[in-house]
Amino acid sequence: MDDSPQQSSVDQLESALDSGAPEEAVTCLERLATHDMETRKAAVRAIRQFAETQPTALEPVLTTLPSFLTDEERSIRLTTAKLFVEVAEADPDVVSSVVPSLADRLADEDEFYYVRARSAEALGYVALEHPETAATPEVLADLQIGLSFDEPEVREKLAKALEFVALGDQDRLRHRVSTLTESLDDPNELVRYHLCTALVAIGCASPDALSESAATLRDRLDDENPYVRGRVVEAFGLLERADSDVSIPDVTAAVDDDPEQFLAARVRFATGGDDDFGDDDPGDAVPETIGSIPAIRDRTDEIVAEITTPDGDECPNCGLVLPEASTPMCPRCGVPY
Repeated sequence: MDDSPQQSSVDQLESALDSGAPEEAVTCLERLATHDMETRKAAVRAIRQFAETQPTALEPVLTTLPSFLTDEERSIRLTTAKLFVEVAEADPDVVSSVVPSLADRLADEDEFYYVRARSAEALGYVALEHPETAATPEVLADLQIGLSFDEPEVREKLAKALEFVALGDQDRLRHRVSTLTESLDDPNELVRYHLCTALVAIGCASPDALSESAATLRDRLDDENPYVRGRVVEAFGLLERADSDVSIPDVTAAVDDDPEQFLAARVRFATGGDDDFGDDDPGDAVPETIGSIPAIRDRTDEIVAEITTPDGDECPNCGLVLPEASTPMCPRCGVPY
């Protein structure tokens, strides 16, 4: 057993967390923040491991963690940002208090791009429940500017955050539709999916707001990804139901030979359910949930998993299935491969 001061300090932190002693955990963290790099790394890893099983129990110590989010060591900042993502996904309320620190990381042009991406992702989860707190004008501007980054995984996380903002408050991005549509031709299919979903979310409350993006949406009717096509068709379905002068294109061709039910159901939604456009249960009733915020929120994780799972390789370190267009660094563990 290692009885070094470094090991005992981290052990004290783990013991405080496990025993539910938040004040002691805060004291340990404050002390560990001044230790050497390896000790600080071990401290953040210990907290993240605890977060995997008890994320909401970290609320008392979260306000101490922003010091690790600005640590001089890049890997510590990245691990801390990932920690905030995990906690925010489990309980956005808990992370609300550290939104300013996450926003600062997102806005820092000199910050490592993966730290910026994970900070954006955490902000997105908070924005789902507290858009007034996380989706400030400054954050929205940084998210949209970031869509021009070179790194596809960064653009993916920022687009995801924008989708969550739109799901949390449909009016938040209502006047930014034209900016969102500028990136609908992104080579990363997840970026395209998240942005199209954000547009549909906006259209659920204000379908007329989609009018200015109709031409760009029309170009995506032949997108290679059926989920992207499905969201585009859903957007046109919302426009069809609005008092709009926009000419709605023939969306039945979007089904092609793809039997994906997600897409087929949305074609029925856009066409009023009257068209027989394929062999996959033609004429089925259109689900009432299509074109609604609850339905989008319920299936977000499921659809992203469907998009990213096929034909992916596994990270040799943690086993995460990686998408075809992945970066040379695992988004879960940060290890190059």
